[in-house]
Amino acid sequence: MDFRLSDDQRALRSGARQLLAALFPRERLRAMVDAGGPGGAGSPGGTTVHGASVRELWRELGDAGFFSLRLPEERGGTGLGLPEAVLVFEEAGRALLPGPLVATHLAAGLVEGAAEGRALVTALDRPGPVEHLASADAVLLLDRATLRILRPAPAPDADTAVLPRALGARPVRAVDPTTPLHLVGQLPDDAGAIPAGPPDVARLCGEATLLTAALQLGSALRTMEMAVAHVKGRSQFGRPVGAFQAVQHLCARMFVRAEIARCSVYAASLTVTFCDVSQAKLLADTAAVRNARDCLQLHGGFGFTWDADVHPHLKRAWVRAAQWQSAAETEEGLAEELLTEFPGGPATGQGEVAANVEISSE
Repeated sequence: MDFRLSDDQRALRSGARQLLAALFPRERLRAMVDAGGPGGAGSPGGTTVHGASVRELWRELGDAGFFSLRLPEERGGTGLGLPEAVLVFEEAGRALLPGPLVATHLAAGLVEGAAEGRALVTALDRPGPVEHLASADAVLLLDRATLRILRPAPAPDADTAVLPRALGARPVRAVDPTTPLHLVGQLPDDAGAIPAGPPDVARLCGEATLLTAALQLGSALRTMEMAVAHVKGRSQFGRPVGAFQAVQHLCARMFVRAEIARCSVYAASLTVTFCDVSQAKLLADTAAVRNARDCLQLHGGFGFTWDADVHPHLKRAWVRAAQWQSAAETEEGLAEELLTEFPGGPATGQGEVAANVEISSE
């Protein structure tokens, strides 16, 4: 079996990179980051500034077919599959596109205007970070075995809390983890329940998890490229910083993390099983967070300033790591799958454990 990208897939990825570079250049990213940064116009939450900017971007993405990528052609979409969507979302993560991209993509065909970018849709599958809740037109509530479409209330109440500042141009609200999803006071208006059995809700959650992993993968690859470019161009003691062995080892580890995550995400887009998707998310989260941290370190003193582009990558990686399966949830789910498959534990012929698994908290 040949797992290499086809010519059409490579062309799609290249076209997506060029399109997103034109729609969301660095200047536009910096304008949004600065608006939500210390003392910026968007502080502390940046809802108005970011909401208007994201809506404008949403219309542009909708015109380009970003959200309707997997809709059938007879419904106005492109008719592509999940592997192609993963490639496009990888480029979105590289470009650091803001907003609830995954939720709006999933809502295409379910929420009117989502496919065209006219509706900004966010999602909630459990208590935790909710993107752009104040400016969203609809919320996908994946609760138990039912998918519901809700309209958010205009103001928060006791069950929600506004975070003190935007995380990398990404306004979020934290829903109280003690509140059941079907009792969340911030989402009182039910726009209609969509009958969906557990397989349908599980499929949507799995696709959301995989697409979020693709965003993390793109970010991990981009911060690796930023780090390599920086150490090539900066000199100390008459030599490029990249010539020092310790720096080379750090960059090599960034490359290995990103490539392992890439293989896992691409493979999961073909199988879409719980184990493969969970492993892809765990590896992509690790690559995104640790590559951003290493990139910041390699930038030295400049890396710790607000002007360094690595900051929004790191903060966005932290937020995505908490969405659609956190590390703890993934590890618990994978452990349950292993116990189901090997009730007595995977053992060798001598009755000893076949493998030791070391889980790092980094």
